[in-house]
Amino acid sequence: QVQLVESGGGLVQAGGSLRLSCAASGITVRMNAMSWNRQAPGNERELVARITSGGITNYSDSVKGRFTISRDNAKNLVYLQMGSLKPEDTAVYYCQASAGYWGQGTQVTVSS
Repeated sequence: QVQLVESGGGLVQAGGSLRLSCAASGITVRMNAMSWNRQAPGNERELVARITSGGITNYSDSVKGRFTISRDNAKNLVYLQMGSLKPEDTAVYYCQASAGYWGQGTQVTVSS
């Protein structure tokens, strides 16, 4: 059974930082393309960052230069380091594996 469990969300002031974690079981993160996505109220879910099995990363224009996706192969974890946070980054953040699995999401709220 595949499970993706996100953690690390919370309330932070604008300009602050947070690190999200995605703990995977039932799959091996280094063998999958893994991504972070987010959905704000009233908006569609959007891709934020992605890391391929080969370690290539890409980012949405809205977070480029502020967010970093990485993984810990030994711990089977995927991270999203978020910096210079803005109120418009407020959303539920979801971890996804390329095989089509999603986590339950973690709320990130950025206050102005």
